[in-house]
Amino acid sequence: MESQEEIILNFMKDKEYIPMKAKEIAIVLNIPKNRHEELINILNKLEQDLKIVKNRKNRYRINDEKYLKGTYRRNAKGFGFVKVEEEEKEIHISKENSANALNGDNVLIKLLDFDKNAKSQEGKIVKIISHGKNTLVGTFQNNKNYGFVIPDDKTFGTDIFISKNNFGKARNNHKVLVELINKQDGKHIEGKIIEVLGRPNEAGVDMLSIIKEYGLPSEFGEIIEKEAKSKGNKVKKEEIKNRVDLRKNIVFTIDGEDAKDLDDAVSVEKLEDRTYILNVHIADVSNYVTQDSILDKEAYLRGTSIYMLGRVIPMLPRELSNGICSLNEGEDRLALSCSMKINNNGDVIDSKAYKSVINVTKRMNYKDVQEIIDRKNTEILEKYKDYIEEFDKMAELAKILKQKRYEKGYLNLDIPESKIELDTDGFAIDVHKYETSFSNEIIEQFMLTANEVIAEKFYWLEAPFVYRIHEEPDMDKIKETNKFLYNMNLKIKANKDKIHPKAFAKILEEVKGKDEEKVVSNLILRTLKLARYSEENLGHFGIAGKYYCHFTSPIRRYPDLFIHRVISYYLEHNYNVDEEFKEKYKELAKQAAINSSEREKVATKAERDAEKLKKAEYMESHIGEIYEGVISSITPFGMFVELENTVEGLVGFRNMGDEYFYYNEENKTLVGENTKKIYKIGDKVTIKVIDANKMLRQIDFEIIQNDV
Repeated sequence: MESQEEIILNFMKDKEYIPMKAKEIAIVLNIPKNRHEELINILNKLEQDLKIVKNRKNRYRINDEKYLKGTYRRNAKGFGFVKVEEEEKEIHISKENSANALNGDNVLIKLLDFDKNAKSQEGKIVKIISHGKNTLVGTFQNNKNYGFVIPDDKTFGTDIFISKNNFGKARNNHKVLVELINKQDGKHIEGKIIEVLGRPNEAGVDMLSIIKEYGLPSEFGEIIEKEAKSKGNKVKKEEIKNRVDLRKNIVFTIDGEDAKDLDDAVSVEKLEDRTYILNVHIADVSNYVTQDSILDKEAYLRGTSIYMLGRVIPMLPRELSNGICSLNEGEDRLALSCSMKINNNGDVIDSKAYKSVINVTKRMNYKDVQEIIDRKNTEILEKYKDYIEEFDKMAELAKILKQKRYEKGYLNLDIPESKIELDTDGFAIDVHKYETSFSNEIIEQFMLTANEVIAEKFYWLEAPFVYRIHEEPDMDKIKETNKFLYNMNLKIKANKDKIHPKAFAKILEEVKGKDEEKVVSNLILRTLKLARYSEENLGHFGIAGKYYCHFTSPIRRYPDLFIHRVISYYLEHNYNVDEEFKEKYKELAKQAAINSSEREKVATKAERDAEKLKKAEYMESHIGEIYEGVISSITPFGMFVELENTVEGLVGFRNMGDEYFYYNEENKTLVGENTKKIYKIGDKVTIKVIDANKMLRQIDFEIIQNDV
């Protein structure tokens, strides 16, 4: 049935239609007088949405101009980009064409005439549909009778005016949360301070600022906590019914030493025919968090757990995530299991999914497992002497699986993560690489395999599902990356309209173990598209796989929890699933995929900002010190240098010595005007730390030596 808006629009689209006044439209469409006000409201809304226009004689007609809707992403320099809804493209918006839109605003844009010399399509914002943010975090500046809040988000676009009546309890230089109460004009925005977070250098205020900035739900409500506690901390007898009882089997969890939410447990058997049975048992969270329950709705809103340097914002209350759902050693736990028969070439030749109950034999950590494999620590070997053979079988199978992936073109981006050490007050006291070992890869290979097997199985069942997809990179981005790689005598080889993961894998193999390995890995990462969730199976470029999903972490990721429900339903009904269930869950899968992808982006941004802030905090006490680093990025305003400890800082043009350097767009290098000295990605340089600002999350270096 057509809505009133659609009726009016279709009426105006008719080729016989001539522009009419509101009263005339009412007469032709037989709209009674008592509904004329409703008609006026609809016409006003359509005009506001730029779907119709009104001439000087108050006559309405269809607006022939074509507009695109999207989200504005503003750069600190004033220009920005609009990500067009349901499309991959981004439209460049100059400062003059931004209509004073703020970062995150939902806007309508008009495309401008295409300039063949421009790097991207240009557009103009013609309407701000809605502002993206209602609250902001910033620093309060008191000017007695009025004040301003300077946003932490430097891309926002403007400071926030605060009248004296809206100071609240804020004092000068306090970090505050401000509500935007007047957003009529992007140049002049008024706000009201609704929460004082504390002074900038107070313990915990920095992380709290990020939590408030992204609107992260840091606490669970009383009702949700009560519901979580009602699930108890022991598996009930009736819950074990119709499950495979594996409580006497040897199974292990292998995680980091600090992990508290344990999703997965594993074991490996080796058969006489030299095949392996890989058993992956995943916490059956869906047994406790059912569809549309209050726990489910809260998990859906959060989408994922967020890890912010010593502070976790969990997707589920701790009573579940650390309790009944966590595969804790020596405790009966419900699981959703996947057993896979794998030959010595790494091919999965048989598999089955089933519901189980397990009891973890030992909780292991990566460090101890690696020492068992290496046979170097006699104390550890003695402690786990009864299980040494189990870990040897795991290592053996993991190597086979890893080799198989490399043959397919799996992209092993060796980009070390940062380990930031905090003191008891939460201040950064050390930054270094997070060391990993082959024991980490054992679990990675096992989880990847389980995810692929489950995805393929339920794809062919045509089940409503959420897949983890990673689409092919754009050819334009590959061309740009090749400009950087050219300086290292490297090139990603691609056909005109097709690229295979092996083309990237070959580059990674060429730089393996070399100084430029990390830089090249980062370049390739920037070239690839972001992985996301989808109800459609579109394959996963990064792992060179046709089928992939996230099945292994339902405690901390909503898509995993969602597909667990689907899998459980299929198992409970012996795979005889009615169409009503399929139709309902197809729509739910689509919603879950969209929401989870968005929540993942927010979580990633918050985690990165937390890391940047703490790195800057750490470097504040190292100003004046000298380090060796590698150029990680070249830009039109300078270059970024990454140090061995993973800290990255900017060397602006003014901090590159007396000589003027210019940006060579074609070769992606910086070239000295007089000496013709060239800086390119991957070059080693020596720098001095000249500034660090934790609140701006920025670190500045200067070059003190041109050659190392």
